[in-house]
Amino acid sequence: MELEEYKAITEGLLFAAGEEGITKKKLTNLLELDTKTFQSLLEEMIKDYQSKNRGLTIMDSQGTLHLTTKPEHASYYKRLLDSPGSTRLSQAALETLAIIAYQQPITRIEVDDLRGVKSDRAIQTLVNRSLIEEKGRKDAIGRPILYGTTKNFLIYFGLTSIEELPPLSELKQGEGEEEGESDLFFEKFNEDPFGDD
Repeated sequence: MELEEYKAITEGLLFAAGEEGITKKKLTNLLELDTKTFQSLLEEMIKDYQSKNRGLTIMDSQGTLHLTTKPEHASYYKRLLDSPGSTRLSQAALETLAIIAYQQPITRIEVDDLRGVKSDRAIQTLVNRSLIEEKGRKDAIGRPILYGTTKNFLIYFGLTSIEELPPLSELKQGEGEEEGESDLFFEKFNEDPFGDD
């Protein structure tokens, strides 16, 4: 296989890994390369991404690689988030936000367990919108990130503190806990503050 093809595969793997990224060791194994060859490939990719005609870059966080946008373009990403029509939250993001609001601090895996599906993208969207943020690390194997709501969350939903969320007990009538959380959330905030109206 040619170097360019290895680069393309590596780029695809980094994109597919999302916010979690992939360790150099795992990438080396996936590509079935020796460490020296992989390091050479990585250095060339990093150099390629430094070009002004590229919008992405590779970030190395303690041996874990992430495909990210370039910080120098941040003002354009802010414009995108602030532009009309791009602010509506998906059903998945709203469900995830409801669970985090009521169960915080909570890890992504715990959110996944409550929703029954992966929540990576929804969590990334909520972090990007500054509705949730990292609140530390759980004292467990792997030290997973704990998420909680932000001041922006309170502002968007017209709350002065998280204690103003309606109690879950008002809504639980034989429903599963996670269903009660998201139903309550949607009932209380049935007007999506990110909508276009």
